[in-house]
Amino acid sequence: MVDDKKEWLESLDYIRKTFGDEGVREMLRALQDHALGLNIALNEATLNTPYINTIPPSEQPQYPGNIELEKRIENLIRWNAMAMVLQAQDQGVGVGGHIATYASAATMLEVGFHHFFRASSPEYDGDTVIPQPHAAPGIYARAFLEGRLSEQHLHHYRRELAEGGGLPSYPHPRSMPDFWQMSNASMGLSTPAAIYQARFAKYLENRGLTTSHGGKIWCFIGDGETDEPEVMGTINIAAREKLDNLILVVNCNLQRLDGPVRGNGKIIQELERSFRGADWNVIKVIWG
Repeated sequence: MVDDKKEWLESLDYIRKTFGDEGVREMLRALQDHALGLNIALNEATLNTPYINTIPPSEQPQYPGNIELEKRIENLIRWNAMAMVLQAQDQGVGVGGHIATYASAATMLEVGFHHFFRASSPEYDGDTVIPQPHAAPGIYARAFLEGRLSEQHLHHYRRELAEGGGLPSYPHPRSMPDFWQMSNASMGLSTPAAIYQARFAKYLENRGLTTSHGGKIWCFIGDGETDEPEVMGTINIAAREKLDNLILVVNCNLQRLDGPVRGNGKIIQELERSFRGADWNVIKVIWG
């Protein structure tokens, strides 16, 4: 078998050189179908890719922005978010907040705000951004730098009925109709909400009831949140309905309220298996 393996591997290298990656995939699919036709059970379904970034450095484009400037902005927002939460806790009125969520999601969100999330325009329908609920302090802190919220708003975090107005704990358009696009909370509710929002957008588009000028649904969740059945129990809908307008970002910070996330670092591999098994296109970003 040693010589046979060597010959097969050399042949696969030749196929890739001649026909590219698609040729390799086609050949492997043909071999798998042939083996199944011989009633050979293949119990080891390969749903994991190596524990590295999906996009290798050689294929990554140049970063489009000013990293130093964006990092400075991110540090200011992260500081203000943390100060806002700690100040609320120090008021002695029984409110506080979560710090770790935004601290771990700050870079992802800032890159999104600078380079990916798009507002509506005559040429584009606009994106819907659903952040992790516990990352709300960071979104508020960014809005403060933009001049959309006042210092008084930040001082009244989690105290909506405070004199002069305050900020709700979690995203809710009824409380802030000109700020939040969708209501969401923890316990896995963001994922099915995003899936059905994307599905309804496709429904309207396919029936000519709205324009087809794009518009993505961006949903950010935590790795601990994937324990909720509402998450893993609904991801098949997205693949079945071919929701190419949906992007789900899982922030694997290994933390949740009741202890560390199971599996530690390998939770990324576990989630990759689940999502690829549900026919999602999975892109891993492990080493920044």
